[in-house]
Amino acid sequence: MSDPTTETPAYADPSPSDFTMKLRIKRKHCFGSAGCNVDVEPDLSYEGILPIDPDKTYEITYQINGDESGPVIETISLTSGTSMEYYPSSISTASSSTKITGKVTDVTETN
Repeated sequence: MSDPTTETPAYADPSPSDFTMKLRIKRKHCFGSAGCNVDVEPDLSYEGILPIDPDKTYEITYQINGDESGPVIETISLTSGTSMEYYPSSISTASSSTKITGKVTDVTETN
């Protein structure tokens, strides 16, 4: 019989499908029918069954859709399972009604 205090915890090998992402609009400046300049930040949620290893760092690549020039690719650094490091993204939309969405496309362990 194994001693539960010495068992190694099971951690996830996270994949893009383990994350859901919404984009928070931090600033939006519209120019009538000419579209808008929008600053967005990722709102990332981990939905996996097993926890993420708190001793590892992951780079989470995501795609922002809604920019008039095409998709924008950005990366979040996730450490200790909860600490995220990223930069807000500035995009330009073709109209004020353009829907801006984000989707995780890749997860890479960096250490």
